[in-house]
Amino acid sequence: MQLSSIQQRVIGCLLEKQSTTPEHYPLSLNSLTNACNQKSNREPVLSLTEAQVQDTLDELIASRLVTVDEGLSGRVNKYAHRFCNTEFGSLQFTEQQRAIICLLLLRGPQTPGELRTRSSRLAEFNNVNEVEAALNALIEQEHVARLAREPGKRESRYMHLFVDPDSITEDMASNEPMQDNSSEVQQLRSEIEDLKQQINAIKAHLGL
Repeated sequence: MQLSSIQQRVIGCLLEKQSTTPEHYPLSLNSLTNACNQKSNREPVLSLTEAQVQDTLDELIASRLVTVDEGLSGRVNKYAHRFCNTEFGSLQFTEQQRAIICLLLLRGPQTPGELRTRSSRLAEFNNVNEVEAALNALIEQEHVARLAREPGKRESRYMHLFVDPDSITEDMASNEPMQDNSSEVQQLRSEIEDLKQQINAIKAHLGL
């Protein structure tokens, strides 16, 4: 399963809000757009329009990854994911595994320590060892991969594999306009190319 960057954000938000605010789930288009553009627990921070989110929802509905509860008597439509843990779905995660996938969809590659710190409202991890155990199970299922440890870093980062390497930048590029001659842009492009190469190498190793 390969998701575009905005599809990842939408699915991640639906997973998150299902756990953290179940009383407001499924989500309306407005609530989901606000969740996608949230400044906390998001990397990168986006400024998506409702039209962009609606287009993405339509794609996910066509792929049977989202369902719509059509409002009656003037009520607004509400959206729920079918990404995982559905009755007949192929993706079945434990609560801890689901929390990790949710965070990786919302924030990109992270270390076990970061995942434990950020998961408090999604699942309980008593220690980092439990995070690593859940990550290892996801690696065995070919849903997560460990990235090469960055120089000077103590922990390796982990990323989900529900991604098309060629789409890493396609949906995010227009949200943070920068000058082409900026050194920050050049560094970002270099990091993206490195990440694409790592993803392709991982998928080749797994035979995906």
